[in-house]
Amino acid sequence: MIVDSTPYPWPFTGAIDPSATALVICGSGPEWSGRTPLDPACEDNLARLRLLARRLPIPTVLVRHARPNDHRVTSLPSAPSPVLDPDTGDLEVHAAGIDGFFGSPLASVLRRQGRTHLLITGRGFETAVHSTLRRANDDGFECLTVHDACSPLDAALTAASISSIEMSGGIFGAVATTDAVIAAFSPLLTTSSEAPS
Repeated sequence: MIVDSTPYPWPFTGAIDPSATALVICGSGPEWSGRTPLDPACEDNLARLRLLARRLPIPTVLVRHARPNDHRVTSLPSAPSPVLDPDTGDLEVHAAGIDGFFGSPLASVLRRQGRTHLLITGRGFETAVHSTLRRANDDGFECLTVHDACSPLDAALTAASISSIEMSGGIFGAVATTDAVIAAFSPLLTTSSEAPS
């Protein structure tokens, strides 16, 4: 089983493996949630992915980033995204910068649990999400960005954010939708569990 993703079916190493997978939610704290306009569809997709992760089980890592010290946002076109509180079993990682790996134990937390395949989501698609994704890719993680579970600071940059991941055959991994991820992983749920709708 693989995820229907572009520019290649994810993961490139073969079948999906929940025991090697983690859900990483960037920008989950107040610093980036408060800068990112509310996207109800994205919030719904994040909730669906978190539910899927709990049922498999796949660990969910909430990345809290240090506050940017420039370009403070004074107004947003809509309400800000809500801060995500941890559910039972979720992991919280505090990063010292926009890149979730910078000044944080994120890499060691993932490696210690044998997690080499990452579902990347969160707030600040073109900033915190992209910076974390690029570092994860450089560090050898196999990354799938779930683009409709990523809220941009500027919606006009969403297409470019996706394109820059997919260029050169997937230089920063693959890209998929929440529906595609759920469709791929749901057959691995126990028969007593219902797949997230």
